[in-house]
Amino acid sequence: MKRFIAILSLLLLAVLPCVAQESAQDETVDVKGIIFGHLKDSYHWHIITIGEKEVSLQLPVMLYSKVSGWHFFMSDKLEETESYDGFRIAEEGAYAGKLVEVLPDGTELKPLDLSLTKVALGVIINALLLCVIVMCTARWYKRHKATDPAPGGFVGLMEYVVAMIVDDVIKPSVGKDYKRYTPLLLTIFFFILLSNIMGLIPIFPAGANVTGNIAITLTLALVTFFTVNVFGNREYWKEILWPDVPVFLKAPVPLLPFIEIVGIFTKPFALTVRLFANITAGHAIILSLTCVIFITAKMGPLIGAPMTVLSVFFMVFMNMLELLVAYIQAYVFTMLSAVFIGLSRPEEHHAKEEEVQVEKENSLTT
Repeated sequence: MKRFIAILSLLLLAVLPCVAQESAQDETVDVKGIIFGHLKDSYHWHIITIGEKEVSLQLPVMLYSKVSGWHFFMSDKLEETESYDGFRIAEEGAYAGKLVEVLPDGTELKPLDLSLTKVALGVIINALLLCVIVMCTARWYKRHKATDPAPGGFVGLMEYVVAMIVDDVIKPSVGKDYKRYTPLLLTIFFFILLSNIMGLIPIFPAGANVTGNIAITLTLALVTFFTVNVFGNREYWKEILWPDVPVFLKAPVPLLPFIEIVGIFTKPFALTVRLFANITAGHAIILSLTCVIFITAKMGPLIGAPMTVLSVFFMVFMNMLELLVAYIQAYVFTMLSAVFIGLSRPEEHHAKEEEVQVEKENSLTT
């Protein structure tokens, strides 16, 4: 535990030079810029600042405009000049932070943006890392028999987590057909957990705010949405479109079916916002505590010294708390997805009646 806290503290201290460099250049620390600079997506990946030189990973920009067609260039072209090839990053408005095309009359047009951004690259890195972890774990089981002792170390931890999620979440929530959805739900759980943890590490190739991007959480929620509604059985749709309630609640005005249909869309909305809001809030708090050090440093050593110690203490505490939140959010997202899938596959009434009839016959024969 002490070793883990020491490593975490070193990772936290790795963030401080970046903020310190920015505070040295400006008289005041741009807290809002630092926080939103991390939370927002970008067309390059800032790694470190050495003196006045920024070391960044430049990413490819791919755009399609209805006016001028396809455009391909690296993101460093946007840093050299305010605009490149007729495109610039909007600073305000509905397209703030996104590339827009400036037409000759001065109007801005939003092109089809297929660029590899920081968050998109973070998703690819996390997905590849997850594949490596799963393949390494599966490799151990291929080399051992079922009668061999249980694995230890990281493989043993993976086995424990998988067994816990399957036995405590997926199986009781989905029901008898749980094996069909287990691979999907386990993939969702480990991808969210890994992305949450990678977002807390401030060193490349980690540090991308993947699950704090609402487009990513929406995509994950849509996977659950389509799984629920595409593979839902006949009884599920009957309970939505013609529920077992008095007729005046569903005809001639379909009051209850309308409420049920709205509920179909509120479920993925809840999944999207819950994950996005919790991860974003945690990152914002940690960065705010980091900025407190450099804000109070200008007030003199009498105030700056104790506030620095206090800020570092709270940063370590918040990172420990965010590690717990990283697991809880992955657990809750998976649990709710499993519950929604289970609700989409209720047993049909006639099947239940047959089971009751069989039980009656068995009791009579005994």
